[in-house]
Amino acid sequence: MSNEKKYPMTAAGKQKLADELDFLKTVKRKEVVERIKIARSFGDLSENSEYDSAKEDQAFVEGRIVTLESMIRNAVIIAENELDNDTVSLGKTVSFIEIPDGDEETYTIVGSAEADPMEGLISNDSPIAKSLIGRSVGDQVKVMTPGGDMDVKIVSIR
Repeated sequence: MSNEKKYPMTAAGKQKLADELDFLKTVKRKEVVERIKIARSFGDLSENSEYDSAKEDQAFVEGRIVTLESMIRNAVIIAENELDNDTVSLGKTVSFIEIPDGDEETYTIVGSAEADPMEGLISNDSPIAKSLIGRSVGDQVKVMTPGGDMDVKIVSIR
C-alpha cells in the first residue's frame, strides 16, 4: 500500500472526484450494461458495431472507476488553513504579470488529479507551477514553457 502514488488535492477536488465516481457507478455503468444488452439482441456479435462500441465504453468506465478509487484512497488533502500566505505553494492561488507588458493571469496550484487549466487550476507538476512554487510576491521568475521562456512578476498570493 505504501508504494501507491499519493495525490495531493484540495477537499473540493476530492469531493469532485467522489461525485464523478458516484455518477459512474450509479448511472453510467447501468447505461452501458443496458446498451450491451440491447446490442446482444441484434444477433451475431462478430459484426455488431453497437456491441463493440458498448464494450469499449464499458472498459473505459470500469478503468476510470478503478483510477478514481485509487486517487480517492490515496488522496492527501491540502489543509488550506495551514498554508503560508507569503510563498507560492500547493493549494495557493497566485496572480502574476508577464514582463514587460503582459496581462495579469491567475492560477490555483493543485495536484495533478484535479488540474483543469481551462478553469485556472494548474498541476503542481506543470512548468509554470514548478517555476512559481517557493517564490514570494514581487519576485521576478523565469518560467520555462513548451512555447518558450517568459519572465513574470508575482503580484499576489492567496
